[in-house]
Amino acid sequence: MTSSDSAQTPAKAPAKDPWDLPDVSGLVVGVLGGTGPQGKGLAYRLALAGQRVIIGSRAADRARAAADELGHGVEGADNAETARRSDVVIVAVPWEGHGKTLESLREELAGKLVVDCVNPLGFDKKGAYALKPEEGSAAEQAAALLPDSRVAAAFHHLSAVLLQDPEIAEIDTDVMVLGEERADVEIVQALAGRIAGMRGVFAGRLRNAHQVESLVANLISVNRRYKAHAGLRVTDV
Repeated sequence: MTSSDSAQTPAKAPAKDPWDLPDVSGLVVGVLGGTGPQGKGLAYRLALAGQRVIIGSRAADRARAAADELGHGVEGADNAETARRSDVVIVAVPWEGHGKTLESLREELAGKLVVDCVNPLGFDKKGAYALKPEEGSAAEQAAALLPDSRVAAAFHHLSAVLLQDPEIAEIDTDVMVLGEERADVEIVQALAGRIAGMRGVFAGRLRNAHQVESLVANLISVNRRYKAHAGLRVTDV
């Protein structure tokens, strides 16, 4: 028997526990569009969990007024300052202004983890319906416009009404998180998990963001029929 035959094969490292997520408590989270219902609700919940949060708006005074209203240490600034001062930036602007907003902040967002939660939707007399951006999704548009940023997608299916209601202690929902790099996805999962009742679940690469964004049109239909604020749970994980 040769020495190579007798050598033991190195043991494989155990698979990483997918629920072993990083500590994100020290990260500064900026919310672009933080004066709108969704952005304001996310800012409130993250700040309530102890996260340092800055909300951004085109007008700094409007952002500061919204931050004062939220309390819990939330700060307000214009969008550019918010982007510069934050480690992670959540994009919660209206779809109509999505592209122009990100294009104008390319320099400030360079090197940042950008989390897109925008849902491209149209509305007519039949209700809400999904729009298909040229790039494939809002998240993919963000990635194309921000080549020096790391883009993920998450927080699409949350009810702004529930997020902003101080009488509701927990938000009973999962957050589907999409991204190209596992480390970035896990940061976003961990941020979602900081909010009471929530859990972040990996849901694929950015090329799969369109159907996640589009599902909001279905949830709007559910909410209208059942007078609810529906969320999602992923079973068996």
